[in-house]
Amino acid sequence: QVQLVESGGGLVQAGGSLRLSCAASGRTFSRYTMAWFRQAPGKEREFVAAISWSGGSTWYADSVKGRFTISRDNAKNTVYLQMNSLKPEDTAIYYCAATLTLGLRIGVGDYAYWGQGTQVTVSS
Repeated sequence: QVQLVESGGGLVQAGGSLRLSCAASGRTFSRYTMAWFRQAPGKEREFVAAISWSGGSTWYADSVKGRFTISRDNAKNTVYLQMNSLKPEDTAIYYCAATLTLGLRIGVGDYAYWGQGTQVTVSS
């Protein structure tokens, strides 16, 4: 099993940047495909980005492509989400998730492990 703790959320103006971090417990972090999801008020949780166990493959939702970058440091058991050119519609709770399933997985049900979430608010 793996336990996940997100940090780095906050309030930022439109056009600004934030970097989210997700620290994982356990010695098998490098085996997991990691992802970020987000959930805005009144909306369903949606896929944002994912990264393979090695970091060699990344995938992004169309809405964030070119603005967000997912990365990981397996030596530090941490995955990151660099968010640039933020927009008010990026406002949401951002969740880190992990799965042992290889390849791209974008469904909420595909991920067995979740963090508690971190709030990101983008003001206009």
